[in-house]
Amino acid sequence: MSAITTLNPKAESARQAQALAINISAARGLAEMLKTNLGPKGTMKMLVSGAGDIKITKDGCTLLHEMQIQHPTASLIARAATAQDDITGDGTTSIVLLIGELLKQADLYISEGLHPRIVGEGFELAKKEALQILDKVKIPITSDRETLIQMARTSLRTKLSLENADILTDIVVDAILALNEPGKPTDLNMVEIMEMQHRTEADSRLVR
Repeated sequence: MSAITTLNPKAESARQAQALAINISAARGLAEMLKTNLGPKGTMKMLVSGAGDIKITKDGCTLLHEMQIQHPTASLIARAATAQDDITGDGTTSIVLLIGELLKQADLYISEGLHPRIVGEGFELAKKEALQILDKVKIPITSDRETLIQMARTSLRTKLSLENADILTDIVVDAILALNEPGKPTDLNMVEIMEMQHRTEADSRLVR
């Protein structure tokens, strides 16, 4: 009995080189969209919902959650990037840009006749080498307040305006230190954020 293939009448079918080109194009398109909001000097983006609600942010995780991504490959990349944010709390935009650049380079080599499997093996070797190099160049850090402030400021400046990031840095660090118990994980659920009408981020205060 022959196999039966069921395809949505409205779906588009692509094979081999065409499918690869479509997937790479989707990944690069997502990277192009997010690259301008990378880092402390990244630009803000305005999101407007169907109901007219306006949200201004340059946080990659927020943008990926709010965007209605239809392409399967772009959606897969978005899920991988947001998983990075769930684990470390940062790096969403960097992941998208890294994947986009890797696929851009892969496209160049494949167009020259290199088999995709060889490209994949090359990525695996590069990953192992990169991890070894990172292990050699890493430096130990301490959890003193000054170090935590520098880390928090760097992260917040990628998500907020410089002014608001600097205002919130001390508040965020002091809130975490107030909950910190040596040898135990910090329970972030113990931090409650209360929104107040007619107030801005500049009016934020830490109440212990």
